[in-house]
Amino acid sequence: MSSFKTALKLMKDEEVEYVDIRFTDPRGKLQHVTLVADLVDEDFFSEGFMFDGSSIAGWKSIDQSDMKLIPDASSVYIDPFYAEKTMCVHCNVVEPDTGESYSRDPRSTAIKAEAYLKSTGIGDTSYWGPEAEFFLFDDVRYAVTMNKVSFQVDAIDGAWNTDASFDGANSGHRPGVKGGYFPVNPIDDAQDLRGEMLSTMKRMGMKVDKHHHEVASNQHELGMIFGGLVEQADNMQKYKYVIHNVAHAYGKSATFMPKPMAGDNGSGMHVNMSIWKDGKPVFAGDKYADLSQEALYFIGGILKHAKALNALTNPSTNAYKRLIPGFEAPVLRAYSARNRSGAVRIPWTESPKAKRVEARFPDPSANPYLCYAALLMAGLDGIKNKIDPGAPSDKDLYDLPPEELAAIPTVCGSLREALDELAKNHDFLLAGDVFTKDQLEGYMALKWEEVYAYEHTPHPIEYQMYYSC
Repeated sequence: MSSFKTALKLMKDEEVEYVDIRFTDPRGKLQHVTLVADLVDEDFFSEGFMFDGSSIAGWKSIDQSDMKLIPDASSVYIDPFYAEKTMCVHCNVVEPDTGESYSRDPRSTAIKAEAYLKSTGIGDTSYWGPEAEFFLFDDVRYAVTMNKVSFQVDAIDGAWNTDASFDGANSGHRPGVKGGYFPVNPIDDAQDLRGEMLSTMKRMGMKVDKHHHEVASNQHELGMIFGGLVEQADNMQKYKYVIHNVAHAYGKSATFMPKPMAGDNGSGMHVNMSIWKDGKPVFAGDKYADLSQEALYFIGGILKHAKALNALTNPSTNAYKRLIPGFEAPVLRAYSARNRSGAVRIPWTESPKAKRVEARFPDPSANPYLCYAALLMAGLDGIKNKIDPGAPSDKDLYDLPPEELAAIPTVCGSLREALDELAKNHDFLLAGDVFTKDQLEGYMALKWEEVYAYEHTPHPIEYQMYYSC
């Protein structure tokens, strides 16, 4: 009830004209509908809003289309982009006849994952710190038609533009290929743009800490301070929303595609995770890298289930252009405190309270609710079944002899492989009814459509390689 009152007070204090109710579809895209504020009262937060679920891909059929959005009053914030004062609220999707959570609603899945953690007795709280990278371009063009498949991106600070002719002079200051990590301006020309992104998120109530240019040309990252699973999934949706819209206001285009360009680094979403119980960090201990045995088992669960996880943590065909062995990508199912080349890293920290595990293979094309929930379920399965992660890999995994490299298993090499793995290995996700078979089948059906579209479309590189054969 206090959340309702806080939300209604915010509406009054900010003289809100509209309320934007938002939810996330299976693919991870934020959806919304806007209501006149006069319609929003205390009853609204409990009674919700009816909508047509058949219009959302992967959800209801037309004969069972009625669904209900139940706003989470604790998630309200003022939208910084609309001309009219608008309060936004994230919603859960429920069945209107029973009031039960809709099994295919990603946010409800994340809520159930948090509840399942408590039910296991392993912990009562989990903390999540995602690090999502993105690209900024000035011009984006693509076409997929019967006689043309092409894309073209451009950016004034692109490494390829050192000899381009612009209105006026070419300054010549820009990062080279793989040379974008931490140079100051004028090489990094997006300082003010990223600063506005970060300050906008702060005004929306998000806890943020930093921003910087990333390794690749036109690649960037903003930092969020850790929080609860559902809270951080909500925040990742806001993170993407802010970045897309601030970039748009600057005349630029932001993308969270993992690999929008060949020849330079792709974008990941490293996910930092920890579990607490009774106010104490479960992952702190006296084992490798000052981890507890539970933390090592947690890592074991993630490494064991990594290929099935790929379908949820790397759910695009484009993701596997980043996850390629032999390059700077965390494709090896190994863990270490000393290098960043494995699928799981233990970040160095002085405080036991900061002890955490970092999954490095996820990327920002993932639906954050499903991604974080699946990682938690894999880790908990590791703890429950005492899955040994094996010995740590403290060598540079990119520079191993071929015979040693061949002995280390990898993550999936394609979305097709990831979906096949998820179909074979998903019981760990069904524990506690966090995920359901119906949900996973609906999700995989959506993703198979993407696989077929990708595999059935000729690629320009094929013309280069095969046209004159």
